[in-house]
Amino acid sequence: MSTGVVVVVRGTTLPGAALKILRESSEVYAATDVDPAAFGVPAITEAPSLKDVVLLAGSTDEPAASLLIATGAVVIETPAPPLVEAAEVMDRLRSPGGCPWDAAQTHESLKQYLVEETYELLDAIEDGDREALREELGDVLLQVLFHARLATEDPADPFGIDDVAAALVTKLVGRHPHVFAGADKVHTVEHQNVNWEEQKQREKQRMSIVDGVALGQPAVALAGKLGQRSGRAGIPLDLFPEGTGAAAQLFRIAATARRAGVDPEGELRALAKQFASDVRAAEQAARDAGLEPTTLEADGWRKFWPSR
Repeated sequence: MSTGVVVVVRGTTLPGAALKILRESSEVYAATDVDPAAFGVPAITEAPSLKDVVLLAGSTDEPAASLLIATGAVVIETPAPPLVEAAEVMDRLRSPGGCPWDAAQTHESLKQYLVEETYELLDAIEDGDREALREELGDVLLQVLFHARLATEDPADPFGIDDVAAALVTKLVGRHPHVFAGADKVHTVEHQNVNWEEQKQREKQRMSIVDGVALGQPAVALAGKLGQRSGRAGIPLDLFPEGTGAAAQLFRIAATARRAGVDPEGELRALAKQFASDVRAAEQAARDAGLEPTTLEADGWRKFWPSR
């Protein structure tokens, strides 16, 4: 071997391409960012020189690894899966020497972006735009990674993205005993929905059927969710808010629609988007006729409104 070799490890995982070199070399050492005992090799501080050594390092930025690479050492590493790489990029952005803007963010300051990115993802889904869907899913994933990274920095109760993923795995497995635990098979979506709610109730020891409903969601979606939950509990429609005011009427419409299996938030959003499209079409038709849309009155709008 004419030059050194830097083998980048992930935890205690060795890249397969390095195994032959490791078997053939008698000069294998662990860098300062790797536990020597985990691999059964001495620390790099015990090496007589850095010439022709194989160095197990956690990163190419480690001092001995950097020095070896600068003198022409070969680097062997298993490329990180893109999801792992995304988490590592987030770590870099929040670390000293990273991005000042990212370093200044908090859970509170990021709330607006989480909401915005979620709605942009909804737009991509509703528009059937596959390219936008891929991009917006990435933007939502960024928000998850960002909040998880912030959570690791909490001095009182730190947790990271791996803890988030582990909790999700536990939840998914626990709520699908018919898939993972040999329980009675579930043959319908309705049956699974009932099982899901019952398991959530037991897990979280909820005292009310409305516990766990996100009260910060859009009002139509909130009314629909409450209508669904109350329907499962057998609460009759005549106990819905009374009155002829707009709020009471909207609540009854949204809650009743959700009980009937209709997504009131989605349906209303689709209709609103269609209305916005009709406004644009009427404005363009007016311009094509030589009129400025801002001068239109009721009859003018009716004239240029697109027909169905």
